[in-house]
Amino acid sequence: MDTYADLVFLGGRVVTVDAEFSVASALAVTGGLISAVGGRDDIAPLIGPGTRVVNLRGATLLPGINDSHLHGCAFGMATPPLSLDLGHPAVSSLADVAEAVREAVGRVPGGQWITGHGWDTGYLDECVSDASRLPSRHDLDAVSPDHPVVLYSFSGHATWVNSKALELIGIDRHTVAPPGGAIVADESGEPTGLLHEGAQALVQNALPPLSRQERTDAIRSTLATLARLGVTSYTEPGLGPGGDGIMRGALGAETLEVYRGLLADGELTARVGVLLLPTGMASTAEEFARTLTALGESGDTDPRRLAIHGVKIFADGIVPNKTAWMHEPYVGGGCGSLSVGGETDAERIAEIDAMIRQAHAAGHQLGVHVTGDRAIDTVADAFAAAMAEHPRPDARHYVIHGDFLTAHSMKVLAAHGFGVNMNPTIKWTVADMEEEFVGADRAAYAWPYRDAIDAGVRVASGSDAPVTHPDWRQGVATMVLRESKAAGRVSGPEQRIGLAEAIRTYTIDAAWQDFADDWKGSLEPGKVADLCVLDGDLLTADPHDIPEMPVVLTVVDGRVVHDTLRD
Repeated sequence: MDTYADLVFLGGRVVTVDAEFSVASALAVTGGLISAVGGRDDIAPLIGPGTRVVNLRGATLLPGINDSHLHGCAFGMATPPLSLDLGHPAVSSLADVAEAVREAVGRVPGGQWITGHGWDTGYLDECVSDASRLPSRHDLDAVSPDHPVVLYSFSGHATWVNSKALELIGIDRHTVAPPGGAIVADESGEPTGLLHEGAQALVQNALPPLSRQERTDAIRSTLATLARLGVTSYTEPGLGPGGDGIMRGALGAETLEVYRGLLADGELTARVGVLLLPTGMASTAEEFARTLTALGESGDTDPRRLAIHGVKIFADGIVPNKTAWMHEPYVGGGCGSLSVGGETDAERIAEIDAMIRQAHAAGHQLGVHVTGDRAIDTVADAFAAAMAEHPRPDARHYVIHGDFLTAHSMKVLAAHGFGVNMNPTIKWTVADMEEEFVGADRAAYAWPYRDAIDAGVRVASGSDAPVTHPDWRQGVATMVLRESKAAGRVSGPEQRIGLAEAIRTYTIDAAWQDFADDWKGSLEPGKVADLCVLDGDLLTADPHDIPEMPVVLTVVDGRVVHDTLRD
């Protein structure tokens, strides 16, 4: 035999995710590519003296997982040891948060900023028992009177600070929030320490920007976590000038340069696709056009390892902050609004239309953050209008999150070959909490996987880490079960999808979003050897058990990056 395989898998469930979702029992890898898929007899002749043979013993071999919406640098910065873990179940109350801050104060020099990430009022006892009770600077001041404290919510759309931080930032009762933002005040008009949406930039502008080494360490931390989870590709959804005021610039343009450096040094152990972020929230079409023109090109990096696919735009906010733009009012009133510049809805619609038209005409793929049903309809119609004005084959624009996709939006997206990027682990996290904002029926409908797939919309799944942990196993279980994290209640059973459909959203359909479904996303000869081995039989497992099934081997481009089989 002229060419033996480098790596062979035998005796397992090889879930190819091809067009028929066929299942084989053996697979061979040669030179970084899948060289054969079939049964033992098909693969055995490829085994040579230097071939590593993996006996799967009934384990499941999948295409490498593609988390199609994951903030890599921000996730690394938001997790220990670089930040306090304030998510559930690490903390369960405001008192727990205060205790975590108190312990941090004892570890760091006087005056140094203390950061944390992940708090969620839906999992803090005091807030759960009293809906009017929100985090406040007073909860932190007693344990940290001299250290400024900045704590990011799990969603990234709210920041909680103490009085020392407010002092250093220069926020008081007279401070006017930036457009698209809110400085929450108490009954006497004093800031409570909560900042929403665009007002968070006031904090970011006061913090020292991340150093190159901090960015590098953060991405390395993320890559290590993803390798352990079987994630071989991800979309970094928004790096550029618009990200300079988010998490100390974790989404800034300099982070892209760090990725290029890691690739050059052979340390980029996952494939990364990037959306550029020309502007942040509350920007105008004029500002967007000016910045879009100034953005650099992708450079000379390997486009299969690090690629710029397009640009990101923020169209509205999120439901828990009542900043998603909805057709019907929230519980308690208000419908939210688009988050771009403009004084009226008509003016803001014109601004978002112009931004989408500009980016489309310039040849970019568009990923638009949009969550409310009225905002999604606006964006879908803007996609279609841009396509009509400047016909482009296979633009693959998509709405990011798409929480409340309407039948109209689905029809428009499907008709033009556009997609949606949904977040099952966010659904799992917020399903119970959202009822208080939009009522039971709308909360159950959120992230309508079944309807979107049935409508012919291409659906990819992502974690939005650090909003949620990038665990695709929990995502798959949630798509199949629609059960909530806090109460285990079923939320929208009519939107359940099958296991094969759920796996496709993390593999071949995520690859489609990357313009890469012809060379990754399924286990077929000639495609890249990006692989994930899950201990046990995924296809017959109780969906409730999927989140606990261990990932025992991860392979990227034929290279093993995680391996517990040899431990």
